[in-house]
Amino acid sequence: MSTDDSFAAAYREHYWAVSRFVARRLDAGEAHEVEEVVADVFSIAWRRRSELPEVPLPWLYAVARNCLANTVRGLGRRRRLLHRIGLNESAHGNQVVDSPDTERPGSWVHEALARLSPADQEALRLTTWEELGVDELAVALECSPGAAAMRLHRARRRLRAEIDRMQMNVRAGRAGAESRD
Repeated sequence: MSTDDSFAAAYREHYWAVSRFVARRLDAGEAHEVEEVVADVFSIAWRRRSELPEVPLPWLYAVARNCLANTVRGLGRRRRLLHRIGLNESAHGNQVVDSPDTERPGSWVHEALARLSPADQEALRLTTWEELGVDELAVALECSPGAAAMRLHRARRRLRAEIDRMQMNVRAGRAGAESRD
């Protein structure tokens, strides 16, 4: 199979997986931002099509992580610039406050995940959301399989500790409320 054919097959097979990967990491990013990052990923893959591995998805995730880092930095610079020149939402009366009942089911998991380091979050997301095995995780994180397994183990342990800490705070809050009644 030629390198062009390999790229075309990777594009057809993995476009939506890469799109979902990017969309989940841009939080409430707009569709055009997701599309731009995915376009960057596949343009890099096209330029480096002779280097595409036999199983390209983990490699594409590694490229996407780098493209996302560039995009997030750019969005931060844009946000700071808009704030500096006074074009933020609150200056125009467009500030929106969520109602107390807008909490999403399972939000406690996202809260616990958010308390972890970005590296721990990414290891957990790649294995859970993207369903990568340890060898594929190593490719996506650009490290050895042993290092990937250790990162994943430590990330899981820290997530468990955060969940336990959150549960202890909830129990302590309930016990305090009951003693006041």
